[in-house]
Amino acid sequence: MQSPQIAALLEDLDALDDFWSRVTASGTPLVEPWRDGSRLVTFLWRGEARSTKVWWGLDVPLERIAGTDLWYATRVLPADLRTVYCIAHDDEKALPTRDDGQGKSHIDAANPDRYFFPGEPGDPDDPDAWVSLLTLPDAPAEPWVEPRPGVPSGTIVDAPLSPPVAVYRPAGVPTEGLPVLVVFDGWISRTAQRIPTILDNLIAAGEIAPVVALFVSNYGATRDADLTPGSEHARFITHTLLPWARTELGAGADGRANVIAGCSRGGLAAAGIALSSPDSFGAVISQSGSFWWPSENPGGLARQVARQPLADVRFYLDVGILETKPLDGDGPTQIDVNRAMRDALRDKGYSVAYAEYSGGHDYVNWRRTFADGLIAVAGVHAS
Repeated sequence: MQSPQIAALLEDLDALDDFWSRVTASGTPLVEPWRDGSRLVTFLWRGEARSTKVWWGLDVPLERIAGTDLWYATRVLPADLRTVYCIAHDDEKALPTRDDGQGKSHIDAANPDRYFFPGEPGDPDDPDAWVSLLTLPDAPAEPWVEPRPGVPSGTIVDAPLSPPVAVYRPAGVPTEGLPVLVVFDGWISRTAQRIPTILDNLIAAGEIAPVVALFVSNYGATRDADLTPGSEHARFITHTLLPWARTELGAGADGRANVIAGCSRGGLAAAGIALSSPDSFGAVISQSGSFWWPSENPGGLARQVARQPLADVRFYLDVGILETKPLDGDGPTQIDVNRAMRDALRDKGYSVAYAEYSGGHDYVNWRRTFADGLIAVAGVHAS
């Protein structure tokens, strides 16, 4: 499965500089056809390091060509893959904080397609981060994530609450009587995931009814504790945030119409809250939900589903096909636990829309599939 271009280079290492000039001019990584319709993708880097790998959405060690400073790795990947990555050296595990291609972890400098994660103001544990974006030729379209001409933008204001909550109000619609959408990791959901723009477009297209969105911040220092089923943070959602929305905005009164959403640990929390308080939320969007929780006895929420009475809650779950690395030694993978949660919900009788996308554990996929989830559980044609 070696790249034909790398094979040719190995036959003539004197051509390395010409090879490097050519591939960096056209952009890295190298993408070449493969016999089953997949693609050969070759990641490249030149420099000195003890070890080098591609990391985050993918986890691929690079090999150094003896006698050179060129590192490479070739993998067969699905042609519809979209994911993010960076290049990390010497076991570095922090995301790049600059876009200049320098440091122990950095973007792929010859890849012009980059993705920016702005750090959340007020959270000292959330610096700016940059990653490189890999989009293969058959990657799905993203019809809802960019602003559309003629579509008015909703307004976003801060609520007088702690933790911080940003309130999205749809353009030109009074909030009285509207359902509520609660979204965890509110800052990154608003910025990198682009949920306000997605809402603007879906509402304007008539795919969903107008909704008030409440973006709840989850700071790094307390995020894991907050986004755990049964936490005080969960009680804040049901006993403080929703009553506030009902009193101050006139929104969220019909619990069955309300939706709660999150990614990763936020997906776990969203499902846990809806299962425990089905009178508050009638639908869940869980993207790559951390259903391995608790780590000492994985699958706790799936077992809770089996034990408790069936509730009137609709679910959308998705997970990436690349999420196959065990989370804790020989423990279950993210895809394992999401399939198990899907099965537990369906076995109990819940309505579950489920998808596996070509990608990893990352917001570049979650920004696209969020619209799918919202249409599935709260679209104008959803049951």
